[in-house]
Amino acid sequence: MYSPFSPDNDALYQCWREQKLQHYPIYLDDLIVEVRDPRHLTVTEHQAMLARCRKANMVIYAGKTGDDPDRSIPHRMAQQFGLQHLDHNWLADNDGLTSLTVAAVNSGAREHYIPYSNRLIQWHTDGYYNLPEQQIHGLLLHCVQSAPEGGENRLLDHEIAYLRLRDQNPDYIRALMQPDVMTIPARTDGDIVARAKNVGPVFSVDAVTGDLHMRYTIRGRNVVWKDDPLTREALAALGDWLEGDSTYIFRGKLEPGMGLVSNNVLHDRSGFTDTQDRRRLLYRARYMDRLAGTGVREWLA
Repeated sequence: MYSPFSPDNDALYQCWREQKLQHYPIYLDDLIVEVRDPRHLTVTEHQAMLARCRKANMVIYAGKTGDDPDRSIPHRMAQQFGLQHLDHNWLADNDGLTSLTVAAVNSGAREHYIPYSNRLIQWHTDGYYNLPEQQIHGLLLHCVQSAPEGGENRLLDHEIAYLRLRDQNPDYIRALMQPDVMTIPARTDGDIVARAKNVGPVFSVDAVTGDLHMRYTIRGRNVVWKDDPLTREALAALGDWLEGDSTYIFRGKLEPGMGLVSNNVLHDRSGFTDTQDRRRLLYRARYMDRLAGTGVREWLA
């Protein structure tokens, strides 16, 4: 496969690696672009955001909409980056967005899942449990209201995670590319299988575009890993690095009017505390598309 992410193409990988790390963002502020209205980006704003996505697979916009709950904000932002195929997951709202806020007691299925609580969420990529034909490549978060305390995110470009592991030991990549390395157990509702068991790799390369995709969760209860020495070693190396103090891991908090546009990078969320008059609310949009103009083909060209 003609891709720098093929573990057997070292020459192309080394060329890509050199360019990837050149002028890579150092601080969270390097990822932030101020925009007037995220629903209607200017050419300059769009170019600035796209440049960061091409380099780091993510950008944070700081808009002037404040706590405006207009749901068209993430929809319009997505459209401006070529995201069209929205994942209407089973707990999403009618328009495909998911309202990430603490679910009330006895409010239904959401109250049983961590994204709708104030508890911390560990490292993951979104939709890691989706079937192969429904993998999430684009992820948007838009903040309507932040929590008074907590709710910070850590962010890591999945291509940097790949690079770090490959530099440490190329066989780690081969282990995590095994088609049966990661199993997500079926989700059942009584005797009914609500979601089938899903078996697949952590890292995969698109056969057409050559782009890298990653599906991962650090939560032990959500995943069953292939039990072989190299896989265990690779996962331990990744876990140790994710909990380290690398400058490639960005830390910050979305405030009202801010949002994340990404190619489904690794991320987590700290626990938080709401108050009666200030409850955290973020809109989440998941897409089966990658951000337009950010693929490895643009780099190869």
